[in-house]
Amino acid sequence: MKAGCSIVEKPEGGGGYQFPDWAYKTESSPGSRQIQLWHFILELLQKEEFRHVIAWQQGEYGEFVIKDPDEVARLWGRRKCKPQMNYDKLSRALRYYYNKRILHKTKGKRFTYKFNFNKLVMPNYPFINIRSNGKMTLLGGNK
Repeated sequence: MKAGCSIVEKPEGGGGYQFPDWAYKTESSPGSRQIQLWHFILELLQKEEFRHVIAWQQGEYGEFVIKDPDEVARLWGRRKCKPQMNYDKLSRALRYYYNKRILHKTKGKRFTYKFNFNKLVMPNYPFINIRSNGKMTLLGGNK
């Protein structure tokens, strides 16, 4: 692992939250895992400390706004050990998810995207509770 980079491994046991094995890409070194961008965005959205950077859009189910695109890109670059990451590169990666129907850009709203939870969460994440207001809570415990 490169110095100064933060790779988050899949948590073991009941602490925190877990994503299914298929949601992690294996790295070249055996036993390590890398997080995918959509995962990372969900992580940021769940943490109070990042509400000034990225937040759920009020009143819209699954919609979020990136309040500080440069900071989100910097955080993603740090996680992926890519210090040259910027919002142009990050948004290119987000566009990749359009075809997979994981998320889409909200028309007419700058830096605003919407997750397709029917495609992403419902069939694959029984441990994620989606409230009627569109906010999610990640439940601890096993998959």
